[in-house]
This record gives sequence, C-alpha cells and structure tokens, in this order.
Amino acid sequence: MSSEDLSQVSAAKVVDARGSACPGPLLEAKKGIGMIKVGEILEIWSGDARTKEDIPKWAAKVGQEYMGALTAEGYDRIFLRRSK
Repeated sequence: MSSEDLSQVSAAKVVDARGSACPGPLLEAKKGIGMIKVGEILEIWSGDARTKEDIPKWAAKVGQEYMGALTAEGYDRIFLRRSK
C-alpha cells in the first residue's frame, strides 16, 4: 500500500506507544489487535525506530496483515489489519 493510501486509512483503534521503548510498542500492538474486529485496522504510534522492524515480523508470525508505515513528526505510524 502506498504512503498516500495509508494517509487516508481510518483506523478502528490507535495505540499511542510514543513514550515507550522496545518491546513496549510491540506489547501495545499485541493488546490493541485483540480489541478490534477481524478486518479492522490498528494504527500504532511509536518513536522507537526498531518498531518498524519488529511489528512486520510479529504480524507475519501470528498471521496479521502489516499494511505499512508512515513517518510523522518525530514518530512512525504503523498500520495493521486484523486477519483472524
């Protein structure tokens, strides 16, 4: 998905993990994905650069769809679609 498309995505839930370091944002993503319905989108905000590497690996491992990431002012916006 292109960054232009991602900027138009409406997330069912936003997890603000900007204040926590790895593995905090990943743990918040795990909690957040369980709070939305299958097919809905979770957006994770993280200031930890490793999150952009960790979330896609975790998503692939557990069968969730990593949609991509956008760079915001001082943090990343990471998008997941709940697949199961």
